[in-house]
Amino acid sequence: MRIIADLHIHSRFSRATSKALDISHLEKYARIKGVDILGTGDFTHPKWQEELKRNLNEGGEGIYTTASGFKFLLQTELSFVYTQGRRGRRIHLVVLAPDMGSVEQLSEFLATKGRLDYDGRPIFNMSIADFTYEALKINPLFEIIPAHAWTPWFGVFGSKSGFDSLEEAFLDQRKNIHAIETGLSSDPPMNWRLSSLDKVNLVSNSDSHSFWPWRIGREATIFDLKNATYRDIVKAIRTGEGLKGTVEVDPAYGKYHYDGHRACNVSMKPSEAMKNNNICPVCKRELTIGVLHRVEELADRPEGYTPEGRPGFYSLIPLSEIIAHVINRGLATKDVWKTYYALVKPPESSEFDVLLNTPYETLEKAVGEELASAVISVREGRLKIKPGYDGEYGVPLFKGSLSEKEKKIESNREGTYNNQRKRMQTSLLDFNKKG
Repeated sequence: MRIIADLHIHSRFSRATSKALDISHLEKYARIKGVDILGTGDFTHPKWQEELKRNLNEGGEGIYTTASGFKFLLQTELSFVYTQGRRGRRIHLVVLAPDMGSVEQLSEFLATKGRLDYDGRPIFNMSIADFTYEALKINPLFEIIPAHAWTPWFGVFGSKSGFDSLEEAFLDQRKNIHAIETGLSSDPPMNWRLSSLDKVNLVSNSDSHSFWPWRIGREATIFDLKNATYRDIVKAIRTGEGLKGTVEVDPAYGKYHYDGHRACNVSMKPSEAMKNNNICPVCKRELTIGVLHRVEELADRPEGYTPEGRPGFYSLIPLSEIIAHVINRGLATKDVWKTYYALVKPPESSEFDVLLNTPYETLEKAVGEELASAVISVREGRLKIKPGYDGEYGVPLFKGSLSEKEKKIESNREGTYNNQRKRMQTSLLDFNKKG
């Protein structure tokens, strides 16, 4: 059974989130997107925890369901700010929980370390190694995953406060870390370049702060399981058995792919940044070192390395963004929604169905040649993206062409990388049609 899961989201009790973010909206748009199981987000927040208890039924074996049967898995993201190795660390972790009783016990423990009621993603002054030990002491079925592992500010490998290895980060608890979250600015091929991650499974999630389909499910994890239970999902994350692949955005789309300085409108690939000693040429301050640069620093394999036996992945961007760019309208405008629902017709079809399976002829008949071609270009990995940097999303380039400088910068991402991406998607496309 194919299961698409987005196991890292937030509630309206987290900072910078939609105030209408509740269970009903999450269910509605997860179904439209094509997500089968959704994380609850923010399970330590007292008010959200109470809403979860009121609105979700324990469907058995660690899966919670709405009245209409949509599945949720208990999940939160926690922030840890502390000092280790004479350096300040700021690391985010995704935590999956097997049952509400364990959530309550973990919340009681964390309440001794800090407040839980001020933010859905609370901050604690303790090491991630100590937290991992304490959480697993409560219940060994908690699953702890470094969130958006490469992002500069809060990733376990991030340039600002991260580590160079999971062993350095988790110390004696490294044995209990089975997977990392790729994040928007990295994808599996970038992670495969580190032999130290060969036995670490890769998962992807949206880290969504709203319920809209251009956020929820923009990254996700695909499972092939006989039963959609908590234990089966965690076993797949821990062992790789049943972990079929991931849905990724092109890493250039992420907000921290390239090095840069947003205030000065400066974006650089790693080689350019290094020539400038990682200093902004405009203001002479330090650049924000992006994900691609950190991968280059830690990688011991060349770009394009493809291991045997690793799960494949899709490289997509949300359908709403494709439509908005092609018709040149705002993302949440009536014209975009009208076009969106000309393609996505719930409950018969979902956004993932459109992005992955709908034939060109059907797309063209519904929305015209230009938009149909744009969807196919995303599906086949031909879309060019001007890379994101220092908190700015990358920009999909459906119209016009790259400048000569940008063509030169992007040349290394063509050829080897795109061929590799297409190869890895083939088996997933076949699996999706069967699923």
